This record gives sequence, C-alpha cells and structure tokens, in this order.
Amino acid sequence: MPKVRSSNIGYPRIGEKREWKKSLEQFWAGNISEQDLLESLKSIRLTNIKKQTEAGIDLVPVGDFSFYDQVLDTAVSFGLVPDRFDYNGGKVDVTTYFAIARGTDSAVAAEMTKWYNTNYHYIVPEISTPPTSLVHNRVLELFNEAKEELGTKTKPVIIGPVSFVKLSKNLTGQSEQELVRSFIPLYATLLKELEEADADWVQIEEPFLNGQVSNEDLDLLQEVYAQLDVAAPSLNILLQTYFEAIDDYEAVVNLPVQGLGLDFVHDEGVSLEQVKKFGFPTGKVLAAGIIDGRNIWRADLKEVKDIVDQLSVIVGEGQLILQPSCSLLHVPVTVELETELPELLKEGIAFADEKLQELVALTKVANDEQDEESLEKSSAAVKALNESSSRNNEEVRSVLATISEEIPTRTIDAPERLRIQQEKYQLPLLPTTTIGSFPQTKEVRQQRLKWRKGELNSEDYEKFIRDEIDKWIKIQEELDLDVLVHGEFERTDMVEFFGEKLAGFQFTKFGWVQSYGSRCVKPPIIYGDVAFVKPMTVKETAYAQRQTKRPVKGMLTGPVTIFNWSFPRTDIPEGQVVNQIALALRKEVEELEREEIGVIQVDEPAIREGLPLKPSKTKAYLDQSVGAFRLSTNTVQTQTQIHTHMCYSDFEAIIESIDALDADVISIETSRSHGELISAFEDFTYNKGIGLGVYDIHSPRVPAQEEIDRNISRALSVLDPKLFWINPDCGLKTRKEKETVEALRVMVNAAKEARKQYVTSPE
Repeated sequence: MPKVRSSNIGYPRIGEKREWKKSLEQFWAGNISEQDLLESLKSIRLTNIKKQTEAGIDLVPVGDFSFYDQVLDTAVSFGLVPDRFDYNGGKVDVTTYFAIARGTDSAVAAEMTKWYNTNYHYIVPEISTPPTSLVHNRVLELFNEAKEELGTKTKPVIIGPVSFVKLSKNLTGQSEQELVRSFIPLYATLLKELEEADADWVQIEEPFLNGQVSNEDLDLLQEVYAQLDVAAPSLNILLQTYFEAIDDYEAVVNLPVQGLGLDFVHDEGVSLEQVKKFGFPTGKVLAAGIIDGRNIWRADLKEVKDIVDQLSVIVGEGQLILQPSCSLLHVPVTVELETELPELLKEGIAFADEKLQELVALTKVANDEQDEESLEKSSAAVKALNESSSRNNEEVRSVLATISEEIPTRTIDAPERLRIQQEKYQLPLLPTTTIGSFPQTKEVRQQRLKWRKGELNSEDYEKFIRDEIDKWIKIQEELDLDVLVHGEFERTDMVEFFGEKLAGFQFTKFGWVQSYGSRCVKPPIIYGDVAFVKPMTVKETAYAQRQTKRPVKGMLTGPVTIFNWSFPRTDIPEGQVVNQIALALRKEVEELEREEIGVIQVDEPAIREGLPLKPSKTKAYLDQSVGAFRLSTNTVQTQTQIHTHMCYSDFEAIIESIDALDADVISIETSRSHGELISAFEDFTYNKGIGLGVYDIHSPRVPAQEEIDRNISRALSVLDPKLFWINPDCGLKTRKEKETVEALRVMVNAAKEARKQYVTSPE
C-alpha cells in the first residue's frame, strides 16, 4: 500500500455538456421512454467512474450520481414517500420518485431548500412514521454495476443517519434521537450487504458536524457508529465532514469508525491546528480535503504540499488520503472545453477533472513518484493571476477605501416612506406583482442564441425583445396585476446577465453546475476588481414603462447574491468583493431613477444560503450582507420604492437582518414550506411591505385557488393587510406560458377575494 492515497468525495453528475439534464427533460416531456432514460443515465454514470479511475484516483465514489437529488435518493431507499403520493411499499418507482420532487396535478412537491451554505438545493424528506425496512439498497446496486461493467471496486457514498434526520421534517412525534435510532438497523442492513459484496470502504457523510453540535448529538453519534461498526466489522467506514472545521475534534476523531474526512480548505486553518495539537489516532485513516471542492481556482500546490508534509509527520504511513474539501458536485466538469478563455485566466482555474489531476500530482509527490515540476507550474500560474492588472484596479480600490464602517441608511424611516410612496402610486390593498421573470420560451432562447452567434443583427434582436415586452405588458394588464415587470427576456441568468456587463467578470461556455433538479446554472467567475461600465437594465425597463401607466419594476440582482452565485476570487477578503459589486449596482440604481423608474427590485435570494455554519460567524456575515445591500440602495429618493426578494425557508434566525435591509417591500418564498415562515412574524413586528409567496413556481401545475386562499389567510393572521403583497414565490422563467397565465389569474382572483374581507380602498 502506498503511504498516501487519493480519493474523491463526489463527482458532477450532469455530464460535460449537460447530457444528464437533456435526458431528464426529454423524459419528462414524454419524448423518450423510461428505458431510454435509464440507459442514458447509466452511460453517464459509468463514464464518470471510468474518468476518475483513469485519472489515477485510488478511491472512486459510487452513489454520488443521482437522478435528481442525493437526499431524495436516501429517503426513497427507506420507502419514505409522503402520504399524498400513491405508494404501496417496495422499491419506489421512477414515476413516484419524480413526483415527490416535482409534484403532480393533485399533489404538491416536497419542500426544496438549500444544501447547507451552497447553491445546491435538496428535496426535504417528510418522515410521518419511522421507517421499518431498507426497500432498495441503491448503493449496493451501483457498487456491483461498477464492478461488473468496469472491473472497478468503488467506494459507496451515503448520507449518515444523524445528518439525514436533521435534514428531514420529523412528523412522527418522536424525538430526533428516537427517530435516528429507528434508522440504525436499516443502515446496518445496508452496510452488511455492502460488506458481503466485498466493498472495502464506505463513505458516510455527516455534514451537520461542521455546524453547531450538542453533547447529545455526540453521544448519539457514538451510539450509532458503535452499532454500525459491529454490524459490518470488516467494512471500513469513512466518516466524512465538509464545508467547515469541526468544533468537537477530540470526540469525533475517537468515534468507532476507521477513517475521518476533514475539510482543510474552508476551515480557516483550524483543522490543521487541531491535528497538530491533539494528534491523530494510530491505525485510523485521515482523509484530508486539501483541494477546494467549491470554487474553481487552481491550487498553489507548493502551499498545499506544505500542509500534506505536516500531516504526513503526524499521521501514520498508509493512513493519509488526499481528496477534495467536499464533493465536486459544486464545480463544472472540465476546463478542456473552455477554448475561448483568456490564457492567463484559463491557467489559473481548475474544474472537477483538473482538481483530480491536482490530487493525483500531490499524491505522487507525497509518494516520491514524481518530480515537483507540476507544483512549480501551479504556483507560477496563481502568482501571475494575482499580479495582473485586472486584480489591481487602483480606481476601484480608492473608492472602496472611502466607504465608512457604519452601515449606510436612508434619510426617512420606512413608515413615512410608505405613506409618500402610496400617495404616488395609489396601489390597492393587497397589491399584486410577480418576482420578475416571465417564461423563457424556446423561441426566446433561439433568438438570443442567433444574436449571440451573429446570425441575427442587434436591431432585429432588440425589436424581438420589445415585442415580447409588449406582449407581456398587455397580459399583465389584462390579468389586472398592480405592479408590472418587463419580463427579463434579454437575460440568460439573473447573475450572468449582470456579470457580462461589469468589469472583473469572466464567463465560461460549459461551466455548468446543478442547482436543483435538472436546473443547471453557469456561475460567472469574479476574477478581478468589479466596476460599473455602463447602464445594464435601463433600456428594456424604460421601454416597458412607456407602454403602461402602471408602475414597472426595475429588476436587479443584489450584491450578496451575485457574489454567492458566482465563483468569487479568494485572494482578497469576501467583504471587499461584495462591496465592489454593491458600488457598481448603486450606479445602476441611480441610472434607473434618472429614467423615472420609481420601483426598483434588488433581489437577494442568496443571503440565507450564505449563512456560515458556525453561529459564531453569523453576525459578521449578516452585518456585511446588510451593509452591502444598503450600500447599493441608500442613495435613492424617498418616493422610490425598493423591493427585494429572498428564497427558501428557515428565516427565523435572521428576521432582524431582513428588517435591517430597510427595503420598502420584501418578498419571500414560502409555498413549499407550507407557510412555516409565517410563524417568524408572530413574535416580530415588521413595519415594511412584505409578500410571502402564495404559490410554488417550481412545480409544473396550476394551483387551486383554495391553496392560495389558505396561504393568504394564514399570512394575514399575523401580518398587517396594509403591508401585505401577493405574489408567486419566485420568478417564472422556467414555466410554460399557458400555466403561467392561468396560475397568475388564480392568484389575482384570490387577491381580489381577500380584499373583500378588509378595507377595500387604501388609506
């Protein structure tokens, strides 16, 4: 056995050119059979394993590939299907699996929320009764497939029982500890079957360990893994953590498992200090996450080797594994396809395949099997990028230096602003609006692609966009929406669009990553200092406003979201990058005001997802986020109404920061969480406009009015009707035109019915 081995935690499932996405969507559209889908996904899955094996990775994961989401995979393995779906036990079929994720005409989809502090979304399991059996040992099936088809003995990957329960909705009435215990015999069966199939290692992920962990949690982990160790004594368990350092190093490192995976990238140096201070148990394996699995920057391998050298002294020979800091699910597949990137930048980035190469190079150097030329080359590439003019814009740096440490504020408080704005706009009680985007039809996408390829001139393309705006302004007026939007037909993505127009950003051609389901995004690369160049949204928004007497919202993406949904540079502090973006957006806000756009929405759907896993770091992050948002909006006139939008649930912990944003109106997704967020406002007095999304746009279904009525009624039980707005929970870009119009018609009718129960004219 070599003294150091390489391993991977997880690999992107989407394929180099999103072949996975295309297969799923063809199946959902009815264009291919289930058998065709299964064969296509199997081909991608085996290709992924083969690529990693050929790259030289010693421990290649299996089970990281998914039809939709790995948490959903775990749930259905135990037969955890919500009661509203038709299921009679046994292995969950493909139709039911996708129904849970996407909903049906008669059943709403399971809730979807962020995977810790990433932009990946998982399906939240609903556990109404404790599971009684393992209905499908999926990882065993995939382990055997790789062995039979490729001759490769892989490392099965599963989510651990404690993290799984914490990620789920516990509707059983049992305590969390009791519910976890009900899973132990099922996990024991799963592991025993892997052991019998001759698996050597299994990666059990317990990412909750990187957040706040109680003594009860640690006792429960001891109990769980002691029993699993007994159940499969010859199977090696690698307990995997990521995204942060663990606080309870001494307790976790002594759990009854054969290996422990720690993050040495996003830990701020804590993991290395813990190993140096407390040592590492003899005979146990340390899987050191020393290559960044969440960002695309090439590692300075000379610096990383220093960490490897220090670990090699402490950890016994043969007991050190080098791997990414987390699954490579969060980065694109390969840089090789990026033929149009500037050479300096291309040399400075690494996607999944290149990160595997970095791991293999480090492993070979650690085993004295290769000279250190690759290490020197990586250091030179990183140094060249850091010293480039793009990363040293003196004008941007000088403006940034003038920003006060005090959070900027507007001169008049929210209630008075609301009165002035209501005088101007004369909106009805419970005003209706949408979040911003309308369906990006096949024709819209085709015309944009033609224009980008030079097959359609700019004049004809702009006319096409204006025609789409005209069409949807008329639709909105016919629906009787109160505050309109232009539809964002000129935009590919809510971050990419702005990045293309700001200095300091670069874009890839195939740099896709999965966001949720088949939805893939192509995050911009923030590689240099960010600066405003010219107006970005004014032309289309001003045109739309000229077509109607109703207010049209200017639509911007906020600084924190642009940062969180990009691959940001890491050579300067995060706060500096976010404030550079905020200053650039402030100039755009001022340009919209000059064109008499009086309602401006600065979306921040990603503030919640960026929350640190450690509570001790939360305040600094939220203060930084609030400051950046207000930096981008605080110069507007009193009558200019600032809106913002946030996605997903669990906002209770940050309700004060939501209030501190000082937006005039905030809209928040709540439909998939069935209004649970509303309870956050029962004990908090909120004096600004608020819209809690009244129907779920992620499911291809038109909501019944009774559903929307219930959501409105529940919200108005704790919120002032004079402050409440009615809107969908998110943008409508991914929906079809017919269902969008029908759903909005139901929403507007529900709003009009609700108005009858309250004062029918605004004060």
